[in-house]
Amino acid sequence: MKWKCVFPDGTIEYLSPDEVTLIMSRCKLSNNAKQAEKIFQGENKTVCAWILCEEMIITEVPQETPVETSRLRYNPRVKPCWDYKDVNADGKEFGCIESRGNKLYVNS
Repeated sequence: MKWKCVFPDGTIEYLSPDEVTLIMSRCKLSNNAKQAEKIFQGENKTVCAWILCEEMIITEVPQETPVETSRLRYNPRVKPCWDYKDVNADGKEFGCIESRGNKLYVNS
């Protein structure tokens, strides 16, 4: 798995979650709900969710999980929507989302 990062100038980078941390500011969660529902019902997985952000900082992987954070989850096999605190978070906006490995955290 790699993070696909698309920049405003159209540049695309694929980054290893084991090698970098993404710090995204002013974020909005997006999801293709129809495709996610198909995956939830058993179809093959395809990319159907993404995070839109106004700013992104890419750093080396730190050693620990950020303090005072909550997990943000997306797995259409389990739930066909973004999951934040057991609530459908499709379309929700956050001030900051950070990656740690292949996991995402929302700063509280």
